Amino acid sequence: MIALTPNTWGKIVGMSQSSPQHFEATASDWFQGARPHTWANAFAPVIAGSGVAAFHDGFVWWKALLALIVAWALIIGVNYANDYSDGIRGTDEDRTGPLRLTGSGLAAPKKVKAAAFISFGIAGIAGTILSLTSAWWLIVIGIICVLGAWFYTGGKNPYGYRGLGEIAVFVFFGLVAVLGTEFTQTGSVSWVGLAAAVGVGSMSAGVNLANNIRDIPTDSETGKITLAVRLGDTGARRLFLALISAPFIMSLCLAFVAWPALIALVVLPLAVKAAQPILKHALGKALIPVIGGTGRAMALWAVLTGLALAFS
Repeated sequence: MIALTPNTWGKIVGMSQSSPQHFEATASDWFQGARPHTWANAFAPVIAGSGVAAFHDGFVWWKALLALIVAWALIIGVNYANDYSDGIRGTDEDRTGPLRLTGSGLAAPKKVKAAAFISFGIAGIAGTILSLTSAWWLIVIGIICVLGAWFYTGGKNPYGYRGLGEIAVFVFFGLVAVLGTEFTQTGSVSWVGLAAAVGVGSMSAGVNLANNIRDIPTDSETGKITLAVRLGDTGARRLFLALISAPFIMSLCLAFVAWPALIALVVLPLAVKAAQPILKHALGKALIPVIGGTGRAMALWAVLTGLALAFS
């Protein structure tokens, strides 16, 4: 795989240090605009799904690699699409958190939109190859995934503005990604795969929810009705705690068929540490570490669970 450094990233999306007047995004800005701190949401389900496939003696490395490319390109596309759509609506003008290319005025909206569709195109190519070597109807699932990625914040009535974002993350980066990875390698899905999918999907949705808890004040003002806005600060924090608890319940379930899966319980202290700002009712920038900490906990849980299943 090609190493994606900030410089190569700038070349991929067609921007450089010498951008057009008024738009001064550097290659590093484009790299950060892809939000690398969210990439664990793409890696974790493929790792877990591949572990499940290995548990069933069906691991195929090149299919796992294709699945990883699909998930990685898809989440980068989602991030650029959100940057573009939120930026042109003005919902990113006064927001805490990572750099927004469109909202900050660093990059032309059409360039950010193009970067999103380039990413979707890469995901589509890899997904089509994977589908044709597994089951043709997976192409339909892939199209639905791309549409889901775009209409999260894109279009006239984005579902991310209707409180459905966390459900979409759970479905696409949990159920679809984990079970899809398992299916493309083994030709079937199992309850072991479902347990892994629930674990990854719940924590992935938790990452998204933590981001939206941080943005409740600005989202409320701009009319972006996320699930966090609907539930309110207290309700959203309670849901977050439930979501990050789910993987460890799944570990106990998986232990019935593969006791080494209990090793993933060592991640629990890391998840508890990540949740501290939520528990302490921190606000604004103080919630940013929750997103990174939860993402790392999810990735480690997926790695340990995948390895435990693979070598059971």
